[in-house]
Amino acid sequence: MKKQGVNPYLPSWEYVPDGEPHVFNGRVYVYGSHDRFNGHAYCLNDYVCWSSSVENPADWRYEGVIYKKTDDPLNPDGSMCLYAPDVTVGPDGRYYLYYVLDKVPVVSVAVCDTPAGKYEFHGYVRYADGTRLGEKDGDEPQFDPGVLTEGDRTYLYTGFSAVGDRSRHGAMATVLGPDMLTVVEQPVFVVPSEPFSRGSGFEGHEFFEAPSIRKKGDTYYLIYSSVVMHELCYATSLSPTRDFVYQGVIVSNNDLHIDSYKPASKPMYYGGNNHGSIVEMNGKWYVFYHRHTNGTNFSRQGCLEPIEFRADGTIVQAEMTSCGPNGGPLEGRGEYPAYLACNLICRDEALYTGAPGEWMDSRFPKITQDGKDGDEEAGYIANMRDSATAGFKYFRCEGVRRIKIKVRGYCRGAFEVKTSWDGPVLGKIPVDFTNEWKEYTTDLVIPDGIHALYFTYTGTGGANLASFALEEGDG
Repeated sequence: MKKQGVNPYLPSWEYVPDGEPHVFNGRVYVYGSHDRFNGHAYCLNDYVCWSSSVENPADWRYEGVIYKKTDDPLNPDGSMCLYAPDVTVGPDGRYYLYYVLDKVPVVSVAVCDTPAGKYEFHGYVRYADGTRLGEKDGDEPQFDPGVLTEGDRTYLYTGFSAVGDRSRHGAMATVLGPDMLTVVEQPVFVVPSEPFSRGSGFEGHEFFEAPSIRKKGDTYYLIYSSVVMHELCYATSLSPTRDFVYQGVIVSNNDLHIDSYKPASKPMYYGGNNHGSIVEMNGKWYVFYHRHTNGTNFSRQGCLEPIEFRADGTIVQAEMTSCGPNGGPLEGRGEYPAYLACNLICRDEALYTGAPGEWMDSRFPKITQDGKDGDEEAGYIANMRDSATAGFKYFRCEGVRRIKIKVRGYCRGAFEVKTSWDGPVLGKIPVDFTNEWKEYTTDLVIPDGIHALYFTYTGTGGANLASFALEEGDG
């Protein structure tokens, strides 16, 4: 039986945000930052790589550590972090990894003969006179490199532009020569920052960070994170270095703008920064993005959704789901871990995550884990207090007559089961105080068909939800 695909697409104990997917030799490889569970800052771990066959983006393989923080000559003590990278194939057939350390304005490059082998430091992007890009008078700091190679020219996209910062003008495109290091065309601005966006068409969705470049047919798609943080936007052009036109939002990591199952302005997950890109796998296109867990910005996990292109080349905004890699609904039977929740809300809505101590307090549920970073154990939803709702989408249900849940915590109340976040209650599962995971069961009827499943806790205290199981029953 083919393995089902779920979000997050990597194991629940793995935290690889800022995903840049690329298909090489029949496999899709994902390069990204590497967060540490319960970390105090972004990107504390070394780069790792995961890959999957393009036929089944549910069967991911760990490729191991591909580059260490200390491999860069500027970072011998490892005190700087490896921020979001990208990879391209050079004209020599080798694989080039572009990245920026967290306290310097320059782009570093590493190289490897294979997509996921051990990368070795190659050099810094520089002008012909040897000055590093980002350190020349008039240069803006480099950040979040995205790369695309065509022939012997590599297009490098970089930038970071906070709201109100007039020293940053937006996303930059720089052209490099065949050595993958030397600037042959100086940086030009291709997407404006907020202070310089008037009349551009980018108003309200100006460039913040995370430029990523893809090409479909003769059209270049520049994907980026906007100043509203939670959304991945895109602009298109027939040229890689000019005339980009804003087109829309590809995905939001709290599902804002989506109005198919709730009001467009209602957040359905705790959003934060977003970073990712699109890729074609086996004739289908997907968007890779990340979600926030553990109640902070610093434990982010990769997710992916299928996307559709309209006839004019624009993209329909993707809805966050639990089944994105599956290419369709999950089977409506068997046990599913609670960390697959794509919606996580409560009465006291919060729009964004934050640094530790700034956001996650006792009001809000969160996806977390018991062990330390790297411990291979399943995550769960913690701190579900009265009104907290976890949503899972979608399931192909047939003959479901019983639901089991695994719960622990100082709680006394019930979980309501629904097929929409604001829909009628199909059944209630009473729960009570327990320090160990305990299974609770109720008989109910889930109508046959494709449905979402929502579990809302009502009662006192805080419940932790580990999993739920859908079962057939009598009648």
